[in-house]
Amino acid sequence: MGELSAADHASPRLPPPLPSPSPKKLSVLPLIALIFYNVSGGPFGVEDSVSTGGGPLLSLLGFLIFPLLWSLPEALVTAELAASFPENGGYVLWISSAFGPFWGFQEGFWKWISGTMDNALYPVLFLDYLSQSLPLFARPAARVPSLLALTAALTFLNYRGLHIVGLAAVALTAFSLSPFVVMALLAVPRIRPRRWLAVDLKKANFRGYFNSMFWNLNYWDKASTLAGEVDDPSRSFPRALFGAVMLVMASYLIPLLAGTGALDTSTTGEWKDGYFAQVGMAIGGAWLSWWIQAASAMSNMGLFEAEMSSDSFQLLGMSELGMLPAIFSKRSKYGTPTTSILCSASGVLLLSSMSFQEIIEFLNFLYSLGMLLEFAAFIKLRVKKPELHRPYRIPVGTGGAVAICVPPTVLLVLVMCLASMRTVAVSVSVMLVGFLLHPAIEQLRSRKWVAFLATAEPPESFSSAALVQDQVTIDDDASVSLLLDHSHAKKEPLDLAISLDSALKME
Repeated sequence: MGELSAADHASPRLPPPLPSPSPKKLSVLPLIALIFYNVSGGPFGVEDSVSTGGGPLLSLLGFLIFPLLWSLPEALVTAELAASFPENGGYVLWISSAFGPFWGFQEGFWKWISGTMDNALYPVLFLDYLSQSLPLFARPAARVPSLLALTAALTFLNYRGLHIVGLAAVALTAFSLSPFVVMALLAVPRIRPRRWLAVDLKKANFRGYFNSMFWNLNYWDKASTLAGEVDDPSRSFPRALFGAVMLVMASYLIPLLAGTGALDTSTTGEWKDGYFAQVGMAIGGAWLSWWIQAASAMSNMGLFEAEMSSDSFQLLGMSELGMLPAIFSKRSKYGTPTTSILCSASGVLLLSSMSFQEIIEFLNFLYSLGMLLEFAAFIKLRVKKPELHRPYRIPVGTGGAVAICVPPTVLLVLVMCLASMRTVAVSVSVMLVGFLLHPAIEQLRSRKWVAFLATAEPPESFSSAALVQDQVTIDDDASVSLLLDHSHAKKEPLDLAISLDSALKME
């Protein structure tokens, strides 16, 4: 045998390391559960609608009529736009495409503030329910550290992966709703339909009634911010949204019909947050009351996880568009946006000292501002960009699109008109901060003090930027769905990050 060469003595060349596996995508069932928790989480909190409505009648009518006037239109608009823009950031992309990056940033800022306010409620409510059985948690010495520990634990679960959060949401949905199925079955022999018709308008508090209805039926658009993490979002979102609409309506109406039909509601003032535990006691006994309390506590965990996921992936999407520094798009090994999660968790802790009613009114006002922009963007995109690729399209023309948006717009304006002057003042202050924050971030970009993924201004139309695709190629299915015509695309492969960056540089 001949002598071995130096190359033969050298260590054998190892194959390049395999890329880390991509995070699992959400399927339809976990997406339904996340939307359910973005919007509802179960009938916990709807008890107020009986007392503020002056009896069961307005409460039941509200949860029959409001979903048709408000929830269904918002879900339809979300289904069409989420399918057309299947990327992280959701409504920020819709508004940017219709009105430009400045208003897209404002939309994102308002929605993130309102979402963080909303999320600040859930650890507090969890401890409130726990303190009913364990009074220790009502004392500040135990409550404050418990609040910190609970927020940290739930934030860590969110960090561990959206797929895990989705599976947890499915399990929590089943657990949270199961006692009410049992309660409804036990209540059937005791139901007297005439009790559903009771109403005393003199006892009604319509400001509280509308705020309660609105809060329990909003946030259908929230899950759009993580569309980039969904398997086949153009098909999955419409299916998941319609499934969630049915689930939310049933989760409100069935317990209310059972509780108000089986019990005397002449003293409607008793119907406050947490009263379903008393209803369970009267219908089934202590075991059912405890089960409802446990379900309520666990539901707050699901609500926190769903809101945290939506808020953090919204910040990630805004960073990918160049609206926020690149650090907000940094992902963990589990595919979750680390900095964005920490930012949202910090906001939750800062706002957790506010009262329940203050948070509800503030977040409703800011949410209303954002939704008015979304409906306006939906109509403008229908008029100005009829050629926009729409895998799902509401089967109506321009006139029908306007008609769909009229009832929810009236409700939005009504909720804003009923707000207190303090709420208006706080909301205007938040808006002013947003107006100042956008040019401040642009200064950071222009002076190159902070790194951004996109080096140019976000386009006025995200979809029109993607039209200039004879200079770029997009292999990613979700990105391809943003293009109006990709017949002339080159054959060189290009990943999603590069395609987004190129799109952001072109108008």
